[in-house]
Parts: sequence; structure tokens; C-alpha cells
Amino acid sequence: METVEMNSVSLKRPRSEDDVANADETKRQKMLEKSKTGNNSGQGIETVTEQSEDTKNEIIPNEENEEQEEELEDSDEDGDPESFADMMKHGLTESDVGITKFVSSHEGFSGILKERYSDFVVHEIGKDGRVSHLDDFSVPVDDEDPSEETFTVLSDEDKQRLEELQLFKNKETSVAIEVKLINYIKFGSGGRGSMREGVEETKTEDRDGKKYIIAYHAAGKKALANPRKHSWPKSRGSYCHFVLYKENKDTMDAINVLSKFLRVKPNIFSYMGTKDKRAITVQEIAVLRITAQRLAHLNKCLMNFKLGNFSYKNHPLKLGELQGNHFTVVLRNITGTDDQIEQAMHSLREIGFINYYGMQRFGTTAVPTYQIGRAILQNNWNEVMDLILKPRPGAEKGYLVKCREEWAKTKDPAAALKKLPVKRCVEGQLLRGLLKYGMKNIISAFGIIPRNNRLMYIHSYQSYVWNNMVSKRIEEYGLKAVPGDLILKGATAFHIEEGDADNYTIHDVVMPLPGFDVIYPKHKIGEAYKEMLVADNLDINNMRHKIRDYSLSGAYRKIIIRPQNVNWEVVAYDDPKIPLFTTDLDKLEGKPLPVLPTDGKFRALKMEFSLPPSTYATMAIREVLKMDTSIKNQTQLNTTWLR
Repeated sequence: METVEMNSVSLKRPRSEDDVANADETKRQKMLEKSKTGNNSGQGIETVTEQSEDTKNEIIPNEENEEQEEELEDSDEDGDPESFADMMKHGLTESDVGITKFVSSHEGFSGILKERYSDFVVHEIGKDGRVSHLDDFSVPVDDEDPSEETFTVLSDEDKQRLEELQLFKNKETSVAIEVKLINYIKFGSGGRGSMREGVEETKTEDRDGKKYIIAYHAAGKKALANPRKHSWPKSRGSYCHFVLYKENKDTMDAINVLSKFLRVKPNIFSYMGTKDKRAITVQEIAVLRITAQRLAHLNKCLMNFKLGNFSYKNHPLKLGELQGNHFTVVLRNITGTDDQIEQAMHSLREIGFINYYGMQRFGTTAVPTYQIGRAILQNNWNEVMDLILKPRPGAEKGYLVKCREEWAKTKDPAAALKKLPVKRCVEGQLLRGLLKYGMKNIISAFGIIPRNNRLMYIHSYQSYVWNNMVSKRIEEYGLKAVPGDLILKGATAFHIEEGDADNYTIHDVVMPLPGFDVIYPKHKIGEAYKEMLVADNLDINNMRHKIRDYSLSGAYRKIIIRPQNVNWEVVAYDDPKIPLFTTDLDKLEGKPLPVLPTDGKFRALKMEFSLPPSTYATMAIREVLKMDTSIKNQTQLNTTWLR
């Protein structure tokens, strides 16, 4: 296979003044929202957050504390780009995690990915092949769901009783309001006398021939005993499905925000896949027994979110049910010639790219997540604790640095925890576990960390092994199927036998993630797996762990992915701040695409493609540009570019 020189290309440059202004506006809006809800409609109302089995006895923070933690998490993001680049000298590069090969022969060229987060748009593809789009804000109404335009005028006495209920006075009682004009009260308007989100639970009753609406406080025992059940029509599906359009927020953060505003547990939401933060993403969400009207109201008060395309169904969504994602990506300030770009894009469409696990799988600091995963598999719990808590070079929040320094000096979890205002991070959770179970029971202390976070470490180790083995496979045998390779028939893996190799292509070949329920190639790469695990003090023939959660069954992954629906266009532009395509929200709001010059100062490559689940768009873009996608490389190049 031809060895190709890798280009160094800038990605995700430090935020511009424009971006910082937007961030300041977001924080200002948050404070306004907080003052409104805190002083009027939700003062002192405790939020119930989802707990794992390991943290049921922990104190659940209220909403105010959570918001303070979020502000701390958002702080210190900006700083001198050069000092940040200097810190990131200690970060990982692609070669550190086994990403070393390309499949195409074209000459690479430079470009800037995610100069603006709006240059990266992701649309989810459902299991039926339909691409999710936000194109309808209308709310479905059935016979048992009166329209939002109908409302009744409350008396001053009714208004006073509702406000007392909202402010925790008479919390365990209820308020009955006779409906004199019509049979519905408008929710969520926020004006005095309206029944706002602070009083979420209501039902209607007939008393002596008159109709009443009975309101309960959301935190009252009567409301929590059987929430929403009494008021949900039997003819309506139990789940409201909707399309979530979000900007610069990952899926779990978005769910947490929605659950806080609705005052419900996050676990009543379901979705098919998680989407990255630094992008505009569009995906389907389902929520249990929350009306479309109530969800639509959030469009008035949330920034960087829009909800629409509402429908009622009888089923939730399940992780992994999607067919994949459709990406629209702009690479700005490209340097390639037209021929280079054509060769690169044709290669992506016809051959594809190596299906590496992307850099985000391995963390951004000098302690990669795969090292922690390896220590877990080795049953070396002191090293697990040390890797998570010890001081490390590189870019981190100031309070994390102080926490690590305190831990290194004292090995006292209580003292280290005092340095950590944000307790929800992995470090804070582990320290709380050590306080609870003691230094001699690290396994139980580590178990306080949510299960998905714990499994992330061992999955990172599997990904690290897979990346390295695939690079060796391509180095050794190139881009053709050979005897001893693995292919899938259904869900079962088989070896390619001598004489059968011509019946298969590189696009049929899979490689295993190490585990107790997989087979390995019958050529040099099979031995390479064993050698790599032996070097890590692991037995490839015994991947079961004494703790069941950490036993690895393994899986198979295609080594080459060929994207579908590949299209591209080179456009010229003068202003780096203007968008180069319209989003779903732009179309709904009637925003036209800016008129672009035919001969601008800069050129951009606009590309579209669809990928199956669990593949990384950054690895496809890497193949086009021939670049290192690590943050270490990005930040150092961005500093040079800004100079």
C-alpha cells in the first residue's frame, strides 16, 4: 500500500469574539431564566434526579446547586490560545491510539473543520431509513386535549391560592377551581394567575353538577403518588415523540435541561443515539406522558433548542435502533486544487475510509481512558484510582488541578473533595466513594461512578487494541481480502478459506474487538492480538472478569466503511462568519442563504454523506484531508494560524 504524507490541518480554532459574545448572552439568558423561575414559579422546588443503584443513599442536589455546578463547568473555557496549546503538548496524537494508515492515494490538502459549530450538522436516520428533520412546530390536538387558546379568568382569590401552592404553602393540599366559562386553564404562560410549571399535576372533577380543575403541587405527595396518570387520555399513545434540534449541546446535557424545565426525571426520555456537542444536531426523542403542548411551550424559553414534529405513539425509543446519521460538513479555507478535491471525494465515495475509533474515544488529557480500562481489566484497582486522581499535565479546570494536587499530597479523599466544587465529575464521584467505603475497598468506591462511565474505560481499551490491529492488518495485507481474514454471515464470523478470497472484498472484512465470545484472524494479525494483550498482562483466552460488568464478550467491526449519499461542492466566500448553508431552523424561520461571491477571498468544501451507527465522521474527513485530528495537533496549528 502506498505511504502517504500526512498533512497538518487546523480544526476547531479557539472561539472568536463573536463566539464569546454569544456565550455571554447565553449566560445572561440563563440568569434571567433562573431569576424568573426562582422568584416566581419554582422557588425552592426540589428536583428529583435519576440515580444509579450505587448512589441511592447520596444527597440529591437541588436545581440551584446543579446550576452553580454547570456555571463552574462552563467557566475557564476561554483563555490565551497559546497557553492552551502549550498545555495540549501533553495530549494524545492519532499515532498514540493506533491511527496511522490511509486507504486513498491522493495528495492531502488543508482546511478548517468546525471553525463555527454550525459548520457541522448531523441528522439522525431512523430504523425506517427516514432522515429526521425539524420542519413543523404545530401541536397535535385530540378530542380530550383542549387547544391552548382556551382559558378561564381566575378570580383574585383563586390566583392567591395558586401562588401559595406554588410557593410551598399548603404543599400537601390541593386547590379546586370552578370552571365557570370553559373547561380548560392555559398552562405555562408565566403571567400572574396562570397555572405554571410549578403546579404540574391537575385533574378535572364534577362536584354537584359543576366542573372543577384540581391542582396539586408538583412536589406534593398526592402528585408524586401517581404522576400524570389521572389526566392522560386512554385513546392517546403514552409516549410523545418529537424532533429535537439543538446547537452546541450534547444529547445528555439536552435531556437534563429538558427534564429540569419540565420538572421530571431524565429517565422518562428515550432516544436512539447520542449526538456530539460541537455541532447542530437533529434527532428523535420520546418522552413518557408529557403533552406536545407542554413540550412546545419550551420553545419560548430555551436557547439553542427547538422542539417540533410532535406525535403520540405507544412505544419509547431504544438505543441503537437508528440506521445511522447524515452529515453536512463545511471545511473552510481549503487549499486543495480542484483536481485534488475531486480525487479525494471520489475516493471517499468509491473506496471509503478506515473505520478507526476517533480521538474522542480516548479523552483529551495526558492520561488516556484506555489506560484506565486496561488497569480495570488487570484488576489493578490501586492503579485505577491513581490514574483517575493523580496530577496530570495538560489542559484542565483550575479546581481539578487543585483537587489532584491535594490528593497527591495527602491521599485524603475528604480534603481532596473540598477542593472540588463540581462533585458530579468522575473524580468527585470516586472521592465520594472512597469516603463512603474506605481506601481498602476501591472496587465499591469505583462502583459509585455511573455504570456507563465505568464501561467507557474498558470499551476505550478495546478500541485502542482494535485501532492498532487494523493498522497492522492494512500494513501487512493492503486493501484486499486474504485467507484467514474474518467475514460475517448474519451475526456469525467465519474465516476466509484458501481459494475463497476472490469471492470477497475489503468491504466484507471485519476485525474483532477482544473478548471471550469472538474468534481471531488466522494469519499474522491473530498472533499480533495475543502479543499485544500479553504485553498488557492480559490473557486473550480469558477475558472474563471476576466482576461481571467488566467481562468483555467482544464484537466485530468492519475495517473499511464506504459512506452513502456522498455529495460535495466547492464554494467561495469573503466573510468567515457567514453560514454557507441553511439549517432546518433557518428554513422554518424563512432565513435566506447569504449571497456568495463567485470569486471570494476564501474557498470552502461543503460535503454531505451518510454513515452507519458507531462510525466517526472525523475519520471520514481525515481521509479526505490527510490530517491528524487530535486536539494536540489542532490547538498547536490553530495558534500558528491565529498569529
